[in-house]
Amino acid sequence: MEEETDVVVGLDIGTTKIVAVVGCRDQATGKIKIMGYGKTESTGVVRGAVMNITKTAEAVKRAVEQASDNANVEIGEVYVGIAGQHIESFIQSNSFVRANSEEVVTRAEIEKLKQEASKGRVDPGKKIIHVVPQTFTVDGVSGFREDEFEGMTGSNVEVNYNIITADSLAMRNIQKSVETAGLEIKGFILEPLVSAEAVLDSTDKDAGVVLVDIGGGTTDVAIFGNGVLRHTAVIPLAGNLITSDIQRACTIMQRQAEALKTRFGSALPSEESEEKIVTIPAINGKSVREISLKQLATIIKGRVDEIFGQVSYEVGNCNLDTDQFIGGVVLTGGGSKMKHIDTVCEYITQLDTRLACPNKHLSPDSPKDLNDPIFATAVGLVIYGVRSEEENNLIHVPLATQSGTEEKETAEEVSEETSASEVSEAGPTENPPAAPKPNPKKPWWRGRDGSFFGMGKLGDFIVSALDDDVQ
Repeated sequence: MEEETDVVVGLDIGTTKIVAVVGCRDQATGKIKIMGYGKTESTGVVRGAVMNITKTAEAVKRAVEQASDNANVEIGEVYVGIAGQHIESFIQSNSFVRANSEEVVTRAEIEKLKQEASKGRVDPGKKIIHVVPQTFTVDGVSGFREDEFEGMTGSNVEVNYNIITADSLAMRNIQKSVETAGLEIKGFILEPLVSAEAVLDSTDKDAGVVLVDIGGGTTDVAIFGNGVLRHTAVIPLAGNLITSDIQRACTIMQRQAEALKTRFGSALPSEESEEKIVTIPAINGKSVREISLKQLATIIKGRVDEIFGQVSYEVGNCNLDTDQFIGGVVLTGGGSKMKHIDTVCEYITQLDTRLACPNKHLSPDSPKDLNDPIFATAVGLVIYGVRSEEENNLIHVPLATQSGTEEKETAEEVSEETSASEVSEAGPTENPPAAPKPNPKKPWWRGRDGSFFGMGKLGDFIVSALDDDVQ
């Protein structure tokens, strides 16, 4: 009989969407099997921070119920992603003398060191959410990574940590939203870290790579060098600001601006034509609006340039030379699907750039809908959670010994006619197709499209004011 593995749930509370994904380790392939997921529109979240607890809780509950039904698993606990302008990181050095220099360093000893570092002082209103070892120095010899330090012997040890903090109030708002939805949080995980888990592998991290996740409210950055997380940042510029720029420039509704961005948007004006026109219908007696694809791309490029300018600044802040980023820049998130955005990133950062979907670590029978950059954070939370469960089972007292415990969004259909056409958006399905359901199992919890299409013939293309929001 195949051995059961831990089933975990990742919950991505984003600015534009909330996604819950259920997964476990596939023993046959060693990869992560996604058993089901749920997705709903996000309400109450601004730039990655929960502002309205009640609305956010309702959206979380809907997404989790979808995921629970699709995966045939009762959900009680979740790993939650956290991002926002309040995220900060700094380097801290700790020195100590080992009690027995002849004993080899164990994984449990390293974890204990992290726990001690997590008790360090931080600014008022802040809380440490991650302690990431950078390098270890043993008896005067420096430059060892965490995996190299394990198994060594020595007496005098110095550790450089990347300490990542979050705002306590922001964490409480997320916690209240999740608890109001009837769930408990197993852990807060920094979103750039989990996005990296979904789209990168050890080769990427060893080569040196800049992960850029462009979401609706924030752009998350995680920089790796020599296999180690060197720097993280959350940039408060992302897709929603591009939509706002279009809305103001064209004097149109937010929904129309979002449709323009996702249907016709490009980050490179030189690749677009003045002759291809989008017509925006009149509302409440206002005159019809028209904009060429070149004009639209010019509006978009201004904000995209600003985003990648900030990314380039963060790369400079990590104290690594650009020639150490052999892996270049990897773009993911919903904003990465815009036409020519990789070209603009490459020009501004002067680093090779590619797009990535979160399918690198998934088993072949996982839902194909998840092979989309918008799911990078949610899938990464499951990957991170599974690994955490496995490490807990190896290192710590089994959780089962505790009292009372037991162990796509649909594609948008666009009809083109010889004359002006209307863009009709289907929006995300209420209940996405479920992955093949496993045999019913007892509760695992422990009580606590942005694709683009060719314009074809020249002419007017109408973005309906009644369209649903485009993801």
